[in-house]
Amino acid sequence: MQIFKLSRLFMLTLVFLTFGCSSDSDSDTDNNNNNNEPNSITLTANTANAEEGDTIIFTVKTNSNEDVTSQSTIKVNGNEISGSSWITSTHGDFSVTAKYNNLTSNVVTVQVQESLTSIVLTANSNQVFVGDEIIFSVAGNNGDNLTSAATITYNGINIGGNGYTATTSGLYEFVATYDAFTSNTLEVNVLPPPTKFSRNVLIEDYTGTWCGYCPRVAYAIEQVESQTDKVVVVATHLSSQSTPDPYHNSTAVELANAFNVSGLPTANLNRTTTWNYPEPNNVNQALSLTVDNADLGIALSPSVNGNNLNVEVKVKIGELFLPGSAKLVVFLLEDGLIYNQTNYTSYYGGTSTISNFEHNGVLRASFTDVLGDAIPANQLTGGNVYTTTLSMSLPSTISNSNNIKVVAIVTESNNTAINSREAHFGDSQTFEEI
Repeated sequence: MQIFKLSRLFMLTLVFLTFGCSSDSDSDTDNNNNNNEPNSITLTANTANAEEGDTIIFTVKTNSNEDVTSQSTIKVNGNEISGSSWITSTHGDFSVTAKYNNLTSNVVTVQVQESLTSIVLTANSNQVFVGDEIIFSVAGNNGDNLTSAATITYNGINIGGNGYTATTSGLYEFVATYDAFTSNTLEVNVLPPPTKFSRNVLIEDYTGTWCGYCPRVAYAIEQVESQTDKVVVVATHLSSQSTPDPYHNSTAVELANAFNVSGLPTANLNRTTTWNYPEPNNVNQALSLTVDNADLGIALSPSVNGNNLNVEVKVKIGELFLPGSAKLVVFLLEDGLIYNQTNYTSYYGGTSTISNFEHNGVLRASFTDVLGDAIPANQLTGGNVYTTTLSMSLPSTISNSNNIKVVAIVTESNNTAINSREAHFGDSQTFEEI
């Protein structure tokens, strides 16, 4: 009987130990399950950029990289979708989120572009001149720049890129193709080469017979005239406070005040550029202004009828004339005026007085405002010829009408001369076209 009791006690003890071990094992399992519970989820899309009609596939994973897409709720702009795929139907930016259990994902933005349904061909200009390059662009209705991928043709022939230079004038038609799309037909009007004119440099010399340093500019002008006939000179004589100048007049004072001339000599090129000192050493500054051709030309026809002076002025506008406004200045000048000139320079022999100095291009009067009269804006179109006739009475200071001439200047609104020209009375000029 004693043996039985011991066996029974042993069995009870074994059962207790077994139960105790089992309990410890279950506790470990519960702890592991708590540690594997996800604390965040991440939403991704197979693309962030799509076109209308594309299918976007979304994936949801936990922080332990477990794929829980099928167990998640996915919303596009707050609207739940069915499953994990979404077919785009409209274009725009869409915000997508996912939810799994009590976890909310990051926000994924999907940009949906309008689908390509047409292409448009444009050019940098629809009107060019022979020799100008036409630059084309091709764009899709959705804003895509398709220029490099499209084919552009003229008369059915690939132009080989997006640039074309026409060698003859006429109306050209261009078409672009991309994949199965054909663009609009683009017409470009190619004009004959634009009219250009000889350009004269205007030298306005503010001077005085009493001014000892003024012969320096007179000498520089002679050097310019010896190298080109594309020069127009206006000599504006002014008196000093103590010494009168016989050629001083109210027009000269008005012009000097208009350009804030405060000392003599002062020499301006094309009205608004200072001729650098010393002028005889900077002759090329004046000559350089005759190199380029002008976009407008001037033709003068002055006439004398007794004491009545008339001048017909014609201004021809070149095709490339750009200023939105322009002004016309017309002066009356006199040549061959003999008067002693004070001289402090080494020029003309270096004598203190140059006896019987010949003064040319002396400003006597103005047919217009000294800063010019406005040319009507509707006259400033390519190829147009603006014509006006101006009149005045012969000034009483002029004794010999054979020595008078006129100068016409066309300026921009800022008073810079675009072109200028002089003519003697009796001349009937034509345009100096290049």
